[in-house]
Amino acid sequence: MNSIEKLLAAMTVEEKIGQLNMVAAGHTVTGPVLASGAVEDIRAGRIGSLLNLWEAADVRAMQQIAVQETRLGIPLLIGFDVLHGHRTVFPIPLAETASFDPALWESSAREAAVEAAADGINMTFAPMLDIARDPRWGRIAEGPGEDPFVGGLFAKAKVRGFQGTGLPDGLGATSAVAATAKHFCAYGAALAGRDYASADVSERLLREVYLPPFAAAVAAGCAAIMPAFNDIAGIPMTAHIPLLRDWLRRETGFDGVIVSDYNAVAELIRHGIAGDLAEAAAAALRAGVDIDMMSGAYSQGLAPGIGRGLVSIEDIDAAVRRVLKLKERLGLFDAPYRRGTDAAPAPGLSAARRDLACEAGRRSIVLLTNDQVLPLSSGLRRIALIGPLADARADMLGSWAMAGNAADAVTIREGLTAALPDAEIAFAPGVSIAGDDTSGIAASLEICRGADLVLLCLGEAANMSGEAASRANPGLPGIQNSLAEAIFDLGKPVVVLLSSGRPLMIGAIAAKAQALVATWFLGVEAGNAIADVLTGTFNPIGRLPITWPRDVGQVPIFFAELPSGRPANPDDRYTSKYLDMPVEPLFPFGHGLSYSRFSLTSLRVNKVAFKRADELTIEVDVTNEGPLAGEETVFLFARDVVASVARPLLELKGFGQIALAPTESGTVCFRLAAETLAFPGLDLKPVFEPGEFLLFAGQSADPHGLLTMKIRALSG
Repeated sequence: MNSIEKLLAAMTVEEKIGQLNMVAAGHTVTGPVLASGAVEDIRAGRIGSLLNLWEAADVRAMQQIAVQETRLGIPLLIGFDVLHGHRTVFPIPLAETASFDPALWESSAREAAVEAAADGINMTFAPMLDIARDPRWGRIAEGPGEDPFVGGLFAKAKVRGFQGTGLPDGLGATSAVAATAKHFCAYGAALAGRDYASADVSERLLREVYLPPFAAAVAAGCAAIMPAFNDIAGIPMTAHIPLLRDWLRRETGFDGVIVSDYNAVAELIRHGIAGDLAEAAAAALRAGVDIDMMSGAYSQGLAPGIGRGLVSIEDIDAAVRRVLKLKERLGLFDAPYRRGTDAAPAPGLSAARRDLACEAGRRSIVLLTNDQVLPLSSGLRRIALIGPLADARADMLGSWAMAGNAADAVTIREGLTAALPDAEIAFAPGVSIAGDDTSGIAASLEICRGADLVLLCLGEAANMSGEAASRANPGLPGIQNSLAEAIFDLGKPVVVLLSSGRPLMIGAIAAKAQALVATWFLGVEAGNAIADVLTGTFNPIGRLPITWPRDVGQVPIFFAELPSGRPANPDDRYTSKYLDMPVEPLFPFGHGLSYSRFSLTSLRVNKVAFKRADELTIEVDVTNEGPLAGEETVFLFARDVVASVARPLLELKGFGQIALAPTESGTVCFRLAAETLAFPGLDLKPVFEPGEFLLFAGQSADPHGLLTMKIRALSG
């Protein structure tokens, strides 16, 4: 009998249930329920995990109670939302995805884990892997965008970074934390873009779009999974046996911990599938949920559930076993205080981490339009810096900056002032982010009249995206449009900097601005990163990880749509289009400009005819035709032209980046396993069908800018 089995055999039923109970104790609240009496419950063995506690001394104090003052001395899991940095806040995940740089994704997660572990945390509720195609949904800010291929790479990079893959001690390393992939699954398909709402998606969409990022996380060794709040076709994910137990546990082989979201087990009663806490607890446990976060359903409902025959002690033992194994993998039994010390942290943030945050910020910025006004001319002497986001320190961090300190953030105003010491930068907010006070507009216009150029900083507040931040009309809030219109009417060159956690509906702004820049929420180094891009110190390389709609009436909108029998044709009324606007987005997936100009030529493949076991080598030549050195991102798409099930017009199969000096040419090479051209067939099992495929290479998913070639799959 190994140590875990011995420990399990020594536990009372109450102590076993305690290991499945996670409560909040500490500095932050992420849900509607607050814990009380946590210390006494830890001593009694009724709590096995805490969340929202950080800072090493506080964590150590709680851990000492669990280890030294309980009958069995079982250490605690300490969970925290380390979503895009810990004390050093990096760009929000949607922004960072725009870098299309998996090495960067991993590096930021690694540094976040180092900081979190130093604060005593051993488990993070990240990465968030929800594929999202509706910008009304606020949590689109927290994930990797619209594409499952990108989501899979993001999942692997973040899991490796958080868990310290490759470290000698693995997950037991002092700087490693257990990653929790969330929210499983189809949370991003919430009805009408409303957070917590139902999702009703087909089995095919689950298999092709929403499950692959979680399969990638499992393949990367992710320690934990968190089910989503939503139901799918009437079955809440917290009790979804076909997906949690059958697909996740059996099909992917996941043997880690499943932890509920905040209060989600008790919310099964509101979903209407449980009549009381005992039924809710039994439904979640039978589906495979090991830890109940903050609902009290397990602590209050499992023991009565045993007596009522709703759940067995064997079910409880299986869950406790998984929790104890995770604690063992984290090295908590051997050294429960290995993460964090009593020593006070050094004041301020690490210079090296700030440098990484700045690099991440620069690479995340997307230049959407540019009428030769950027980079800023060195001859500019007076710049009007206008808008409510220009000097908004706390908003630069974005949502879920849990341990971040707003005082550490660099504002846009501060970054530009430092970068342009010889220019006069006159600032006025003009309006607030969401208010209706117009009294500041006149002063802003007076500043603009005397300026050579206007930098107009518009967008959302940080708390307008993220959890519980759905917006039916995700445009510019408040009266920011009125400010913008008044400034455009002056006839001055205007560069719009757009801070947001989602694509905003800004068609009129895009049409009138001389340049439009998606600056998202970039974290502590936001101002410096933005200044580097505006001045040309850094040539922008960011590309949109999500399709940017013209109007909310187009959503959901994404590049991988299925073909229609009546594709849009402006000359034929009876085709798939709108009467009042184009079907094309404002900006396609992958869009992003550079201060250089790149051309793509000579798309080629080593095997025009291939079999399933083959590997294809696909190459495309890239030339920098611009005046500056820069990086280009090249996307590889495929289409199965005729199949037993209609296939998307474009499926992303790879992306690559190349850095080139002016006039320099190079080659981007993709290696594509032919079996990745398989798809779920009529029975939803993978099938590789012979026939014609199209390969596409381009700078975005805009079909008008793609190089194309035909290849053929052979049977056998």
